[in-house]
Amino acid sequence: MCSIHVTDPAAAHAVYTEKFGFDTLMAIPEANLFIVQDASIPGGPGLLLEPSDNPIGEDYRSRVYEAGMPAIVFGVDDVVAEAARLAAAGLRVVGEPVVDPSGTFVDVDDSCGNLIRLHQD
Repeated sequence: MCSIHVTDPAAAHAVYTEKFGFDTLMAIPEANLFIVQDASIPGGPGLLLEPSDNPIGEDYRSRVYEAGMPAIVFGVDDVVAEAARLAAAGLRVVGEPVVDPSGTFVDVDDSCGNLIRLHQD
């Protein structure tokens, strides 16, 4: 499992399941605990949508965001198509796709306090 600090775990759960297309692995709203999983990888790793109520976690999340750095990278088959799909779903795509020796990438604002990098090899 890996985690990402978010401003509101319940709102992030909605974004990550309804817009990014993850499945719910665990949701315990009364504990503010939400874990999602890539729908295309059964039994794959979970992504904990971690609350940023700890001052250190919030400081880290906000500084990474303000610096324009992605909090996490998601591999996709087609960056351009996935960015268009997410934009149509209401998320903000930051800039145009970039091609470099590592592949093609673009950042998307998850609306929960993070930039998410989409990367295509």
